[in-house]
Amino acid sequence: MAKNSNWNDMPFTATNYKLLLIGVAIVAVGFILMSGGGSGDPNVFDEGSVFHPRRITVAPIVTLAGYLFIVYAIMKRTGEEDAGK
Repeated sequence: MAKNSNWNDMPFTATNYKLLLIGVAIVAVGFILMSGGGSGDPNVFDEGSVFHPRRITVAPIVTLAGYLFIVYAIMKRTGEEDAGK
């Protein structure tokens, strides 16, 4: 009986890890874009900075794109693939 030689193969390769780090960086940029808008004085409410399109539209889209990129990085198959399988 021959043993399967692929039982010790790692599921992720260096390419997967690089793509995963890129996705995490994109998510971090999205959260950085969402930050801010606060005021030093608790009695002052600056509606223009809190409800800025960068915070309520662009940042969530960038963050969602980052999460989708992370899913792609996890699902991407790299390395040698057997044509017979």
